[in-house]
Amino acid sequence: MMEKRKMNKMMIKELLEKAEKSPKGSLNEADAKAFLTQYGIPCVRDIIVKEKRELGKAAEELGFPLVLKGMGAELLHKTEQGLVHLNIGDKDALQKAADAVSAAAGEQLEAFLLQPQLKGKREFAAGIFRDEQFGPVVMFGLGGIFTEAFSDVSFRLAPLSQGDAEDMIHEISARKLLGTFRGEDALNPSLLIHTLTALSRIAEEHPDVAEIDINPIIADPSGNICAADALVIVRRPETEKNFLPPVDSDRLGRFFHPRSIVFVGASAQLGKWGHTLTTITLSRGYKGEVWLVNPKGGSIAGRSVYTSVAELPGPADLAVVTIPAAGVARLIPQFAEKGIRNMLLITSGFAETGEEGRKLEKDLVEKAGAAGILMLGPNTMGICNPHIRLYCTGSHVWPEPGDTAVVAQSGNMGTQLLAYAETQGIGIRCFAGSGNEGMITIEDYLEAFENDKSTRNVMLYIESIKNGRRFFESARRMGKTKPLVLLKGGRTQAGSRAASSHTGAMSSDAKIFDAMCRQTGIVKAEYPMDMLDLSAAFSSLPLPSGKRAAIMTLGGGWGVVTADLCDEYQMDVPELSPEIIRKIDPFLPPYWSRSNPVDVVGEFADEMARGILEELMAWEGCDAVINLGLIGRKALLERLADSTLKADPSYTAQFLDEAVKTVTDMETRYLAFMCELMEKYRKPVYGVSISFRQAEQTVHRTENSPYNAVLYPSPERAVKVFAKMYEYRCFVNR
Repeated sequence: MMEKRKMNKMMIKELLEKAEKSPKGSLNEADAKAFLTQYGIPCVRDIIVKEKRELGKAAEELGFPLVLKGMGAELLHKTEQGLVHLNIGDKDALQKAADAVSAAAGEQLEAFLLQPQLKGKREFAAGIFRDEQFGPVVMFGLGGIFTEAFSDVSFRLAPLSQGDAEDMIHEISARKLLGTFRGEDALNPSLLIHTLTALSRIAEEHPDVAEIDINPIIADPSGNICAADALVIVRRPETEKNFLPPVDSDRLGRFFHPRSIVFVGASAQLGKWGHTLTTITLSRGYKGEVWLVNPKGGSIAGRSVYTSVAELPGPADLAVVTIPAAGVARLIPQFAEKGIRNMLLITSGFAETGEEGRKLEKDLVEKAGAAGILMLGPNTMGICNPHIRLYCTGSHVWPEPGDTAVVAQSGNMGTQLLAYAETQGIGIRCFAGSGNEGMITIEDYLEAFENDKSTRNVMLYIESIKNGRRFFESARRMGKTKPLVLLKGGRTQAGSRAASSHTGAMSSDAKIFDAMCRQTGIVKAEYPMDMLDLSAAFSSLPLPSGKRAAIMTLGGGWGVVTADLCDEYQMDVPELSPEIIRKIDPFLPPYWSRSNPVDVVGEFADEMARGILEELMAWEGCDAVINLGLIGRKALLERLADSTLKADPSYTAQFLDEAVKTVTDMETRYLAFMCELMEKYRKPVYGVSISFRQAEQTVHRTENSPYNAVLYPSPERAVKVFAKMYEYRCFVNR
């Protein structure tokens, strides 16, 4: 066994050296299949024939029907060049096919390849290529002549787990072909999974293998698979990129817990950054020391101003810098002398402005690094940590403390998210506008949040990634314990790639990024509001254990719409069992529908609503309850009271105020009861409010409970969140 293993490694080495010496850096088809066979990938038997006169003897050995192909170092895509002839039934047809191949290939023809005609109606494709950002990628999809036409493919980054491979084969639109099909047995999934994980191994073990294209992989009537064609391209890896060194998580954490702050560039002029950041920090209850520096001295906001950093009474934990870009580098030796080690650089005018700005930023980063100073930014909107009442951002937004960490590569988008969070009651662990990421990258934030016990979930708005492989690995680790909700800006169109194989040609930045998200458990948002909806749910609700929804609705129409939405998002709305119907019967009139959705026929008695909700939560036939329209009547009643008071003098203001208060108290108790049930049954309740107020909060906090009530303004937002949380649950379970 040991000798055989050595021989295999020697064969692999010889084959790769052979490819490297070829004009296109590729193996011919026979050698490509010999290479793949060493990794246990099933390939069709073939015979190489140098001369036409020898084809008959080879045909007798293999038996008709046959496939004839032309081979040559320059002949990579044989089908397009007319070099593949199928279903050859006799020697005369074989001779005609050989003549046609010779004419089409000309001097590039080196040999003929003869192989049995495989039986099977289903064709797939698989392969690998190397993405510039994320490294080795494995592909699986529909094969044959329709591969690129339909582009029905799935991707995952290597290394692949068995679960990754299973996800890939069930992700394509043509997945029905995996089951029984037109009299043919279901595919043997273990062979497909092995093929994909073997490709992943090749990508890891041989960095010089740039691309592999196996197409078609034919499934025979019994469900076994066999590679009928293969291409292997070898290319020496490019020089590795120089990435920024990782930032220690503890040190990054200190940015958000300063005991003292100095504002360099503090200003008394309303609207200037030096004034905005100073006033927001001083006004929101931050308890640390705050010092101001401006060469003019004097006073700002009633505080004495130092004319230089050297005059400060001591070292500051954080320097917030807003002076012009050209003068920032001169601060570095002053900070080093004073013992200031963290700089929040608000100033723009660096890499975002072009080549000169990039040079200026590079020089600044080098000087700061040499002095032991860590810089957040430049060109950042700022940071906040509500837990210590530190708000230091360009917009006056003040979200409450919580467990959702937020980082945004767009400062305006970031502060807009904070504003949404404030109005919807979503608590924030910390926020950073990452700016140009001159020293601290999005990957550093991920690793810091992974290690921070107080961070329960993470929101990211990103437009680019500096180190794709590190981002992938960090997100995959964190995804197992903390949900990461991500909105990607600047999604690129599917562009052309300098790829020799079909596998690489079908990829795009967007497809690879989406595959990376699925593989790491990232919850991908489509719109900014999706991020807030998802963060509200992840920070407040238990994860659903399945995708079965019980719908409880104040009116029939909302229930029908919600059931349709569940179907669209591939969530289930199971029929009520006879037992649960019997338990709900006492709470509702005899004419209720006795089906899911449960229509409470416009009634909202406290005992009735509580009773039905608990029966549904206790029901083993559902994994979540969608609660429609039973909350939010306060706003409607306030309008009713106003109209009544103005039109009907028989009602007093006191009476109407009491009516509004009664409903308000009832809804408050009901929200608390929802939280009790979530804690008891470990199932989420997705509330949908009937209120028409735009500023209605999403999260309603409940004391002495690990959960909070969550109310959305529409059914589609509640169902979308349910589907995304279930998707994340599946990732965690796997």
